[in-house]
Amino acid sequence: MPKPRGSLTISHYDALRAILYVAENGCKWRKLPREYGNWHTVYTRMMRWCKNGVLAKVFAALRQEGVMQIHVKVVSLDSTSIKVHPDKTGALKKRSSVHRKIPGGWNTKLHLVAADDRTAVSFMLSRGECHDAPQSRSLLESIGSVEQPCFLLMDRAYEDNQTREMAASLGYKPVVPPKRNRIDTWDYDAALYKCRNEVERLFRKLKGFRRVFTRYDKLDVIFLGFVTLALV
Repeated sequence: MPKPRGSLTISHYDALRAILYVAENGCKWRKLPREYGNWHTVYTRMMRWCKNGVLAKVFAALRQEGVMQIHVKVVSLDSTSIKVHPDKTGALKKRSSVHRKIPGGWNTKLHLVAADDRTAVSFMLSRGECHDAPQSRSLLESIGSVEQPCFLLMDRAYEDNQTREMAASLGYKPVVPPKRNRIDTWDYDAALYKCRNEVERLFRKLKGFRRVFTRYDKLDVIFLGFVTLALV
């Protein structure tokens, strides 16, 4: 964590406890219980950490110590839709751009690569109407190539040629069932494919945090901060 700036009325530890309370319970900042300290101080600390990438650096350090130090043989890729609360709408477009009103309502997508049902390798946000395949390619590209061969489990949303070829070029072995209307089909390991439920279970645990289950935040940087904290 960064060094304190001046004399802190709330320590970093107490600020993390307060932010975690908001993340888990989904309450408004102004409704933060008084025993956690002044809500505005906690909100300012959260905003500063998000904008300076503090939580992202913590996540990256934990990933380096945990995921990258062991030989991960199988990872799963998937996305989940997150409904946007009406209070979230109204932010300036140049400051928040990953939500879009679709027939089902306001929506944001969270794309994630998981090593197991508790560990995320990488993640990103996108607009609700964006197709999964192009976003997955951006996510895999941000992770980079893998040193050891690794199976990549994906559902049919990612079975296009471009996504599979890109995954193979980065060192992954795609395990994805072909669509039923495919002419040039391929065989895949159906038994190994069942392990894709791990990323679904990780999404379920993530959405145990009410600030992740529903997006209340107008700014992308704050919402990503809550997602990062939940993954940490």
